[in-house]
Amino acid sequence: MNGHVFIIGLGLIGGSIGLSILKEHPQATVTGYDLKTDEMKLAKVLKAINRTSNSFREDAEQADLIIICTPVNETENLMKSLASFNLKPDVIITDVGSTKKNIMTASTVLTEKGITFIGGHPMAGSHKSGVSAAKAFLFENAFYLLTPGETASIGSVNQLKTWLNGSKAKFLEVKPEEHDHITGMVSHFPHIIASSLVHQVKQNYKRQPLVSSLAAGGFRDISRIASSNPSMWRDITLHNIDTLKDLLKEWQQEMNRVINMLDGNSGEDIYQYFSEAKQFRDSMPILQKGAIPSFYDLFVDVPDYPGVISEITGLLAKEEISIVNLRIMETREDIYGVLSISFQTEEDRKRGADCITSLTDYDVFTV
Repeated sequence: MNGHVFIIGLGLIGGSIGLSILKEHPQATVTGYDLKTDEMKLAKVLKAINRTSNSFREDAEQADLIIICTPVNETENLMKSLASFNLKPDVIITDVGSTKKNIMTASTVLTEKGITFIGGHPMAGSHKSGVSAAKAFLFENAFYLLTPGETASIGSVNQLKTWLNGSKAKFLEVKPEEHDHITGMVSHFPHIIASSLVHQVKQNYKRQPLVSSLAAGGFRDISRIASSNPSMWRDITLHNIDTLKDLLKEWQQEMNRVINMLDGNSGEDIYQYFSEAKQFRDSMPILQKGAIPSFYDLFVDVPDYPGVISEITGLLAKEEISIVNLRIMETREDIYGVLSISFQTEEDRKRGADCITSLTDYDVFTV
């Protein structure tokens, strides 16, 4: 497709969208705007855009598609600014925020003027941030939720999907309230639980400092998302506060149920509780890309001698298998290997495991 795309916000998501659009539509003009001038320059060097913005207003008014890739609070402010511009009559505006009800309500400032707004949320991410971490395949096989609203035509929704075809995402259309309940359950609520768990460990740390050194295995995995940007999560929480309050009340009921089960001191009840959770969790498509980025970890039981890490990384590099993280597991409760390697995809993890097992006698495990 030819045409002008204007991306506002050149972080991980904005940069990845730009890469995927230019990969699929190389004739398009993709202009990027960011408050950080260096990010705009870097985005162009990385070919996430092919033009940096000289004038926010002029570039918005020339665009056929405007993609707002900013925190949710800033998205609302930007929509007010865009509504005052002389935009093209057939322009499509979309966003990438992880809450939708408030965004769709705020978008009336645009739709009342006949401007098409389609809410969007690509449910993929990375442990890294910024345009330097952007990848054209970031959204591949991930769900990309769309909330078109009542004023968006089928044609405009299809046109947006065509622009975003290069992402290779799986598009789903949902209502804003449905979106916020789903993402509240699988993304926003787990973030509160993870943060609460860290707070609880912090309180215990005052009494027993050793807990910090021994917090590994399951604790590390459950609490990982608590390391995310607090400003971003403050805004997301405020945008989805009613859903989260309901979910937390349900969580309190569930925890009361656990306390009653423990008071009963029944081994059979405790076993059934864990067993039912395991069965349901194992039946879920848990390795698909979702609201919380997946990590594809491989654990390698290597001997402790100088050079063993460079040996493993050298083997993977020779096979051109990329890794995203590497760490030594000093405490290995629930973990079988001393060396933990994180991969970008399940395919890379499988290739990594095959490479290590075929060229060494080290045991590899996944959990």
